Amino acid sequence: MTGVFQTTKKDGSIYYRSSITYRGKHISLGSSDSEETAAAMHEEAGLVLKSKSRLEDYRDYPALPFTKYISLINFRDSGIYIKNPIILRHSYFSYFLDPDYELKFDMEDLFYYSGHAIMRRGNHLFVSAYGMQENLMGRYGVQSFAVPGKDYIFVNGDNTDFRYSNIKVINRHSGIKAVQEGRNTIYQVKIHIRGDWKIGLFPSEQLAAVAYNKALDEAKKRGLKPRSSLIYVDDLNARQYAELYSRIRLPERYLNYLSSYDIRQMS
Repeated sequence: MTGVFQTTKKDGSIYYRSSITYRGKHISLGSSDSEETAAAMHEEAGLVLKSKSRLEDYRDYPALPFTKYISLINFRDSGIYIKNPIILRHSYFSYFLDPDYELKFDMEDLFYYSGHAIMRRGNHLFVSAYGMQENLMGRYGVQSFAVPGKDYIFVNGDNTDFRYSNIKVINRHSGIKAVQEGRNTIYQVKIHIRGDWKIGLFPSEQLAAVAYNKALDEAKKRGLKPRSSLIYVDDLNARQYAELYSRIRLPERYLNYLSSYDIRQMS
């Protein structure tokens, strides 16, 4: 049948692959154990590419996988073939996980998501990269510990809109919390060392991160092994970091606790 190719699996069983050529592009449509289904894929793909079918018309093409249907209508309308289920819009693009689940992204992310398929497990969205699962939110500066509505928000209330202007990160680091004080934002630092310890309030996130690191360093010097990791402060050079580090004074109560632990270890 036109556009259908018979091939063999490793176990020797026969199956059929379907494909179509459009605008000089050879497009694989999928495979089936049935030659008739593979032929139907080819026929439906041809109809999609010749028609003005829209997103909501996908039910008219039952043999064609939904993700392939999206790729075909995008290729037909934009002239750009993308293997993942992406539709290019005027100033952004949509990625469809299913007919009722549309994610929106800035055009600058198009190259990445053209080559990385998005997967979903419950409410968790991730991509597979180098054999590992990467949380989708991590790409936008949201840490794995982050709580929606507390550590980050979607500005327009739409949690499927991943355009950069719509994701506001409130708390980027574990142990640091942004607190509103009148019109100003200050940063509260806490560290968990056999209980929660308040390290202080700081006027900038940079200073708060350095204070957190200093509190962690002091604990490690005494032989404690916190589960927390140092915060990488990428917008400070070594000299600036050292100057801020030397200026920070940790609470006496916290230092006394560390000293008493140190003494217990030595005795």
